[in-house]
Amino acid sequence: MKTVTGLFDDYSDASAAVSALESAGVPSKDISIVSNNVDNRHADTSNAAESAGTGAGIGAAVGGAGGLLTGLGLMAIPGVGPVVAAGWLAATAASAVAGAVAGGATGGIIGAMTNSGVSEEDAHVYAEGVRRGGSLVTAKVDDALAPDAEVILERSNWVDPAERRASYKEHGWTRFDDTLDPYKADEVEEERGRYRNAAL
Repeated sequence: MKTVTGLFDDYSDASAAVSALESAGVPSKDISIVSNNVDNRHADTSNAAESAGTGAGIGAAVGGAGGLLTGLGLMAIPGVGPVVAAGWLAATAASAVAGAVAGGATGGIIGAMTNSGVSEEDAHVYAEGVRRGGSLVTAKVDDALAPDAEVILERSNWVDPAERRASYKEHGWTRFDDTLDPYKADEVEEERGRYRNAAL
């Protein structure tokens, strides 16, 4: 099994990538999505219990019938803030957050990604991308399907992690820091606008 990951500036691109992965035969249980929700745009789409801060509600979201996107749940990730999430990565990050609150595990979303095979360098970019308003799609796929899964993510308008890392570093960023305050809604909108305008 190989882990493929894509960061998206727009939730619609991320959800299209999830649907395309499912259509290509990747089981919903092997796909995860984590999307910034600081602007509460997903308030009406979540059918899982809200439990921002602990992530406990994510258990209800994992493995939802009818595809991954029908099981979005609300949670909070330190340094990122409120997100909607579903799937194995979200559940792993939620467990790490709960363990950290209890004085146990640390690492949260970075640890969940690196433990699944994402490089630490990329994991920091992906976490920062979600902090700044993005959406992260991660899938565990058979080695033979990995190239096709990567093409699906790329075709869905993913963010090149090397280019985004360079852009963040131009503004003084070095790595994701879960002790920082999450971005506010206006900061997220400004960030989304910067990359939207750069793509034109």
